[in-house]
Amino acid sequence: MSTFNEGPLADEEGLLSPPLTREEIEYAFRRATTGFSGGKERWAERAASGMTDEKLAEALKYEIGIFGGQGGPAMLGISYQGSGLRIWADRGIGSLRRKPILAGAATVAMARMVYGIRNPDDKQMSLL
Repeated sequence: MSTFNEGPLADEEGLLSPPLTREEIEYAFRRATTGFSGGKERWAERAASGMTDEKLAEALKYEIGIFGGQGGPAMLGISYQGSGLRIWADRGIGSLRRKPILAGAATVAMARMVYGIRNPDDKQMSLL
């Protein structure tokens, strides 16, 4: 159920959209990080070799690019910016009026989860 709000987070009718689901956040993340040709293949290569947080942040900045976005009727509005590894998303137009759904270390953590990229600096003792 939506609530009325006259502030900057309201849509054109003054209604707040409900929080994004986990699936919508992952969808927005994937769209923001695979926009360039060959992106899926590069993520597979990165997952195979592993990356430190610093190298992963550099890769994310490359894949996200300077600034971009996408949206339209009945679509999730997505905007992204390589600087700060920021990703915004909302149902409808105006996602930049809200705080990013992911930024900085949270974007790096999402990349590890979504693309299965291990950190070679994280040493775990063998269980056998």
